[in-house]
Amino acid sequence: MVQFDNVERKENLSYAIGYYRKKKGYSQEQMAERLGISRQHLASVEAPGMDRGVSLELLFNIAAVLEIEPYLLLKFRLEK
Repeated sequence: MVQFDNVERKENLSYAIGYYRKKKGYSQEQMAERLGISRQHLASVEAPGMDRGVSLELLFNIAAVLEIEPYLLLKFRLEK
């Protein structure tokens, strides 16, 4: 059986959501309200170590609220 290691990709997605949210000037509370989710849910999505799965629906909604294309969230790479 093939083993997939997507830890780094999920971490980059978490950082991307936080990065673009801050760039847009939204607090977690403001963005969560626009998304129709709790601030705690958004915080767990943005926390790199939480391993909270993000549905495509939520990913698309986040991109819409941030007024960016969804691929930008997926191609984000943290500068190391």
